[in-house]
Amino acid sequence: MHSIIQSCLHGDLSGVVEAAKSEGMTPEALSRNIIAGRTILLKNEVREYKPCAIGEGTTVKINVNIGTSGVTCDPAKEMVKAQAAIDNGADAIMDLSTGGDLPAMRKEILKLAIPVGTVPIYEAVRRAGNVVDLTADILFSVIRDQAKQGVDFMTLHCGVNLEVLDALTLDPRVMGVVSRGGSFHTAMMLSSGEENPLYKEYDYLLEILDEYDISLSLGDGMRPGAFVDSMKLAKSQEYLTLGKLARRAREKGVQRMIEGPGHMDYNEIPYNVKMIKEITDFAPLYLLGPLVTDIAPGYDHITAAIGGVAAASAGADFLCMVSPSEHLALPNVDDIIEGTRVCKVAAHVGDLSRRRDAELPRQAKMAEARKNLNWQAQYDLSLFGEHAKEIHDRDGECETCSMCGDLCAIKIVEQALQKKI
Repeated sequence: MHSIIQSCLHGDLSGVVEAAKSEGMTPEALSRNIIAGRTILLKNEVREYKPCAIGEGTTVKINVNIGTSGVTCDPAKEMVKAQAAIDNGADAIMDLSTGGDLPAMRKEILKLAIPVGTVPIYEAVRRAGNVVDLTADILFSVIRDQAKQGVDFMTLHCGVNLEVLDALTLDPRVMGVVSRGGSFHTAMMLSSGEENPLYKEYDYLLEILDEYDISLSLGDGMRPGAFVDSMKLAKSQEYLTLGKLARRAREKGVQRMIEGPGHMDYNEIPYNVKMIKEITDFAPLYLLGPLVTDIAPGYDHITAAIGGVAAASAGADFLCMVSPSEHLALPNVDDIIEGTRVCKVAAHVGDLSRRRDAELPRQAKMAEARKNLNWQAQYDLSLFGEHAKEIHDRDGECETCSMCGDLCAIKIVEQALQKKI
């Protein structure tokens, strides 16, 4: 099996044609970005699905996390949630399952026609029984097993090393480590006194990923999990480490993207995005949020969308959906639908700021449809047209919206202009 990077290097553009067309790019342009490491293409030959390009020159994509937990384990319900995410605009699904038969759950998710990501250390901890007994052999065995199943990308916390742990100790944070994967690696290092195996044996990891053409998502194990921790040292130290690891992955021909910060001041977002981009040689950037305040539980999908717009406008390429139940509970189907839609809007607004010319025709058509009170055209142009129609129709059939009624500004001005003419 030839990797997508190898194919592009040898002038075989057949694997990028479909993705390039959907992005409004030429195959040659997309291929150049992939070779340069500024774009990745999720396209696993083991499964059939529409390839997904993430990075420079492409639309901002969104990922939705689903999965069982030790408290609530209902695989059938997770599949319903995954399909709901796809139906509402998800470009990728991540299986974050930690409860039940994890390989079986993943097998079902991999039947979906969409790129699928995982965090292998979750299953590795379950196999080991606890974090303290987790070994490098178990972790790498899980990574290989998941690769064989057909996973497309993996979040691997290679940057959580002893040097980053020193930074966390030197400049303590209120919330410590909130990344689950990051906490596992931190606990491993603290209990053993040894280096993170993903960092220590990084070249071996790259060999596995290259063998199965898996895209590496370099996890942000030290992302700030609280607004007050956003300027602490650990995350910046991890940025520097991820930059070095990103360059090494590219040299080995492995596609990679970088995961970015979680909670921070709105004004800090552009700076952090641009810094990560520069440090990592402009690798695609994947963000959870960022969440711009900590005091809106129940509405964290909104706080994340606000941060997501700022991040995407500054250059982030891939947004992770945050649901209304973030920090509170395992999402239900309604949470997934609402979170996915809000994230999709955020990604679209980010696109508008980066690709205004490409997005302008649709905006112009919507303006024309609104001018003409052409409701069907408005629904057709909307991100979620059926939802818009439900709202318009709930007060009965009406030529205008029911708020304005006979005092519709558009009709008044149009009639006045006609009389003037």
